[in-house]
Amino acid sequence: MPHVNIKHFPTPVGEEQSARLVAAITAALTENLGCTEDAVSIALEPVDPSEWTERVYRPEVVERRELLHKLPNY
Repeated sequence: MPHVNIKHFPTPVGEEQSARLVAAITAALTENLGCTEDAVSIALEPVDPSEWTERVYRPEVVERRELLHKLPNY
């Protein structure tokens, strides 16, 4: 614990950029949840824009709205 799955539109993400993103998320989680770096797992999952509503927006934003701490503005 914890596991974070970041879904995003496909975009080229280089190794260095990916490493910085993962390091920043890991630091935020360890600082705020009191876990160790070894406990953190992070996935980066590209989702095609044509599939976004069906795969992400409807099941994770609309149907699980009560769990969201930040809502999108779209």
